[in-house]
Amino acid sequence: MNSKIPAYLTEKNNVIRLILFTAAFALLFINIFKPFGSRDWYKISDLKFFVFASLIVLVGMLVVVISRLIMLAYIRKNAINYWQYGLWVLAEILSMSMFYALFTKFIPEENAGRDFVEIFNDSAFHASLILLLPYAILWLYFSWREKNHMLEKLSQEEQPVEVHKKNLIAFLDEKGELKISIALENLLYVDSADNYATIHYLNKSKLSHFLIRNSLKWMEENMTTDRPLVRCHRSYIVNLDKVKVLRKTKDGIYLELDAMNTPDIPVSKTYYERVMNKFSKYSV
Repeated sequence: MNSKIPAYLTEKNNVIRLILFTAAFALLFINIFKPFGSRDWYKISDLKFFVFASLIVLVGMLVVVISRLIMLAYIRKNAINYWQYGLWVLAEILSMSMFYALFTKFIPEENAGRDFVEIFNDSAFHASLILLLPYAILWLYFSWREKNHMLEKLSQEEQPVEVHKKNLIAFLDEKGELKISIALENLLYVDSADNYATIHYLNKSKLSHFLIRNSLKWMEENMTTDRPLVRCHRSYIVNLDKVKVLRKTKDGIYLELDAMNTPDIPVSKTYYERVMNKFSKYSV
């Protein structure tokens, strides 16, 4: 009970929704159920009774309006716990009950002889229905909407991480420092010589390359998982998404890339099986 109420209960827009919805509910309630014996107060038409009842509801709803304005001012510097919120709602019910009881006692002449305590108890019962039912309905609605909003936010936050992980390749040097990041769709292949690797990629549709100090073995172990990258030779890692032809000749197997001025990439016997397994996976 000492925990704070959800923030959506005190958001300005939700407070406005609560006031409007409660007013509409109260208007329907008093015209449909005609509490306090109100329909017998005056011998007037249904239309005039509707207008008269609406004015009573609007005046009674001033209790909620004033209460919620005070609450908005209060929460700027203070938090509200569940028990405090419960007492606040109870105060609204009692205040509205007192207004309706006084009105019922002294305005219609037919009620002049009724006991005030009886009138107040009747008013408290109907005021509870007028406020608690719409409050409960809106609480459930706000809670449902907040959970949906959180789920949408989580899905939106997770999506960029997944896209970054799969589609943007970060190349680190042997010290672990980022040297270049290349979109997967632009990466062609990587070849190595000694302790250096050359990254071949497309930059604005032009063939480009970047030299980095790192081993092909490290790249194979850390960059090819869940990506269409595969080591096909002791000196090459290739992007299978860029392979347009796998050609088998008497001299061996070669991969032709879908880019001009790129050499055919050889596939050695050592890496043949893993290339074929991954090629079948990413060529579907």
